[in-house]
Amino acid sequence: MASSQGKNELLFADWMAALPGSLHSTPLTNLAIPGSHDSFSFYIDEASPVGPEQPETVQNFVSVFGTVAKKLMRKWLATQTMNFTSQLGAGIRYFDLRISTKPRDPDNELYFAHGLFSAKVKEGLEEINAFLTEHPKEVVFLDFNHFYGMQKCHHEKLVQMLKDTYGNKMCPAIFAHEVTLQYLWEKEHQVLVFYHSPVAVEVAFLWPGQMMPAPWANTTDTEKLIQFLQASITERRKKGSFFISQVVLTPKASTVVKGVASGLRETITER
Repeated sequence: MASSQGKNELLFADWMAALPGSLHSTPLTNLAIPGSHDSFSFYIDEASPVGPEQPETVQNFVSVFGTVAKKLMRKWLATQTMNFTSQLGAGIRYFDLRISTKPRDPDNELYFAHGLFSAKVKEGLEEINAFLTEHPKEVVFLDFNHFYGMQKCHHEKLVQMLKDTYGNKMCPAIFAHEVTLQYLWEKEHQVLVFYHSPVAVEVAFLWPGQMMPAPWANTTDTEKLIQFLQASITERRKKGSFFISQVVLTPKASTVVKGVASGLRETITER
């Protein structure tokens, strides 16, 4: 069993390299590529302040109940259990990334954030790069789709961080239908960076956010989610871009209130 499991893990870690030759020249827009939601949320720092994107009601809740409130929040904020390396080893190739500055942070660092703060962005990018170096035929999509508390200087810092970490591994923005595994392998590119900010038009290796649309069903009903996905996938295929099918259920405020002590996994995920 151990040997068989090891072979499966190896296959998932290099599944792009193992695809049949007939798919090497197929546009990646035509392939179903697995991704994760709030990809960094395997780690939520309960000692951190509340993220700047949170409404006043959440801010007040934490100011009153402190650490207890943050522990309850974590149960609803953590959408992943595996770190970046484990996700990559399991075959994940698309990462949903939300970036924030941290209030009163003396180092002026950039962090992943989802309600509370996660790890430093630099650490996460380096972890992904280490995997790519070991698996030169694997390709990842980094989707920077939400920015909180960021000014021009912070975007410049993030762009430089991407340059320093990935260098020539990043594929410049071109027509989506031109991106195939064969093209990327020949150019030795392994990273496509999608950047949902006007900054993208100023930097060659940043793909504009509209090239990776992600319609959101925003429902707790599985049937409504399936109907939404079926209706949207046909329409999005016509646009000549990459696109995301968000196969996720989203808890409402009432859902959280009813299951405040249980959490996302018990209330939503198992459904």
